[in-house]
Amino acid sequence: MEKTITLIRHGITPGNLEKRYIGITDEPLATEGESEIQSRHYPDADIVFSSPLIRCKQTASIIYPDHKIKVIHELRETNFGRFEGKNYLELSEDSEYKDWIESGGEAAFPGGESRAEANKRIMEGFNKLLILSKDCKNISVIVHGGTIMGILSQLFDGEYYSYHVENGEGYTFDLSSNGLYHGLRTRSFLR
Repeated sequence: MEKTITLIRHGITPGNLEKRYIGITDEPLATEGESEIQSRHYPDADIVFSSPLIRCKQTASIIYPDHKIKVIHELRETNFGRFEGKNYLELSEDSEYKDWIESGGEAAFPGGESRAEANKRIMEGFNKLLILSKDCKNISVIVHGGTIMGILSQLFDGEYYSYHVENGEGYTFDLSSNGLYHGLRTRSFLR
């Protein structure tokens, strides 16, 4: 059976509005984020998965109010360590931040995860999702920007940041019965 998988980035949060690194910070949606999610049309789903963080669970419950949301802890955002809760302006003179930028974002965040560590964890969560949804055709997953970039860069071999997506937007792709991923398409879930 071919499956359709839709990855949706959570709605906007206060930290997103201020361009802060809010990886493991468990903050709720901003009022603007709730309104934006409510104004869009998302695909139907047979099963819905979410990161354990409140911004994703809130987004999932707005989009899919009639579904029991299945939480997969490994699908949480990257741990930004010492940079958590800060923005570029606050970090611009920090030598460790400059080193992280110089690494192309691949080095570990001080006190946090590296991209490789986060991607390994995220793909473990994605594999759990596939097992739990084996009898479902339409799968929706409400997660974080970094989670989406991690999954797609691993499945489709593209450059990590090329899969960036705005809040409330995402990607849809198909999984064929022979296990091949194909048909990747960007989704803005228009109003």
